[in-house]
Amino acid sequence: MGEAKPKSQSGVWSTVKPFVNGGASGMLATCVIQPIDMVKVRIQLGQGSALQVTKNMLAQEGVRAFYKGLSAGLLRQATYTTARLGSFRVLTNKATEANEGKPLPLLQKAGIGLAAGAIGACVGSPADLALIRMQADATLPPAQRRNYTNAFHALFRISADEGVLALWKGAGPTIVRAMALNMGMLASYDQSVEFFRDSLGFGEISTVLGASAVSGFFASACSLPFDYVKTQIQKMQPDASGKYPYSGSLDCAMKTLKSGGPFKFYTGFPVYCVRIAPHVMMTWIFLNQIQKIQKSAGL
Repeated sequence: MGEAKPKSQSGVWSTVKPFVNGGASGMLATCVIQPIDMVKVRIQLGQGSALQVTKNMLAQEGVRAFYKGLSAGLLRQATYTTARLGSFRVLTNKATEANEGKPLPLLQKAGIGLAAGAIGACVGSPADLALIRMQADATLPPAQRRNYTNAFHALFRISADEGVLALWKGAGPTIVRAMALNMGMLASYDQSVEFFRDSLGFGEISTVLGASAVSGFFASACSLPFDYVKTQIQKMQPDASGKYPYSGSLDCAMKTLKSGGPFKFYTGFPVYCVRIAPHVMMTWIFLNQIQKIQKSAGL
């Protein structure tokens, strides 16, 4: 009986470890990427180029403006990335066992990435909504600003003013975007690792950096159109008559396509790509470091 308890604890830790590691690595990466993400949102809201947005933010709001919404960003990683990376590892392990320990084909990994992205987005959608609103708040007229103090205040206000289900406003495009991003990121990452390591003979660091940059590009290209629609849906406000500009994601997409053409969906792509690629790289780097520390500690 005395030896059963440690075995049980070990089993619990082995189950939750992929989720803990995924969330921690995502939160650490977000602390570095938050300023770029803030600039990306302002560009999508039509405030100009990356240079113009940066200059205006520094002049009008100061350095702290770049970290507005950080609490929501960290909460998003603690929910979304914890769920997606943890579920991806669990599903991958199960699939590998079913495949008799053989490496999974690329198509199957992409399918697991789609599923993991959907799971993560369902869990992280409320925090994502809070993040978008906090980042966009300063762009609104003073009378329309919500003035959320932190992520939890935003979640409480949204629930109280608009109902609990409003926390999942825009969840549809959020889930689709997450599925597209994870499919592009994971599929291209595995292929790039094999190419850089096996074909070009790169070392570990060069392989991780190169593969992460490639996967970040494809994740950006696959997900930005959905991210653009999601942002427009989450930040919209009713007019004087109480009517919203879009009735839903499809309506937003069609109106955007009609007014600005297909390239409108790629507004802010350079900054978006610059934000996604480093976040992917740092997430993997932090995850590797966390795993090394755990291994040295016997965890």
